Amino acid sequence: MHKEQKQELVSKLTDAFAQMQALVVCDYKGLQVQHLEKLRNLARPQGVSVQVIKNTLASLALKGANLPTLELKETNVFIWGADQIALSKLVMGFAKEHKERFIVKMGLFEKQAVGTAHIEAISKLPSREELIGMLLSVWTAPARYFVTGLDNLRKAKEQE
Repeated sequence: MHKEQKQELVSKLTDAFAQMQALVVCDYKGLQVQHLEKLRNLARPQGVSVQVIKNTLASLALKGANLPTLELKETNVFIWGADQIALSKLVMGFAKEHKERFIVKMGLFEKQAVGTAHIEAISKLPSREELIGMLLSVWTAPARYFVTGLDNLRKAKEQE
């Protein structure tokens, strides 16, 4: 890779990292290419990006995006996106399938460095769609109870 190509890559990554809400760094040593492609295919519909990046270039991009510096060592795959919960669920689910070869190392959530325990905890939260469903259920409850009460009142009047 030439110097101009590296500068262009760092520029693109800086823009991408500045706009993302969550980033997870994982070790993929020993993982087959077909498994990494499977991860990319699972991530694409969710708006999540998966890319293997040299540690020095990733550090430069993180610094350019005004994000905390991560201690990057060995081989790393960077996974980032706008939805923290979906990203965490994707990464932890994939890590569960490939225990020995895919290890979650660290991440950045809302521009704060986090560890594996935090990422795992976020992955156990309900998804955005489930949260919206819960909220709608709470909002419609008063109307449901009102209609049920009116129906019970109608039945009581009919019995009299």
